[in-house]
Amino acid sequence: MRRARFALLAIGLLLAGAPAHAQTYDPSYPVCMQIYGPVGYFDCRYTSLEQCRFLALGRSATCVANPYFAQKKPPRHSRRVS
Repeated sequence: MRRARFALLAIGLLLAGAPAHAQTYDPSYPVCMQIYGPVGYFDCRYTSLEQCRFLALGRSATCVANPYFAQKKPPRHSRRVS
């Protein structure tokens, strides 16, 4: 019984110490290129779909809208009623 508890504790510590994955999307740009291959990844540094599609030509890649893009909201103007 004591060995089983020790084994569970050891496994838990090993799993807790696993490295964390980095964020996939860069929230600074609205468009990402998803590159396919043995090591697939997202490259988020494009300002438009046209720019991304032009650079994706001839590659095993596709362009997608960045779901984490932080859009700047226009300032709200308050109206005073007289």
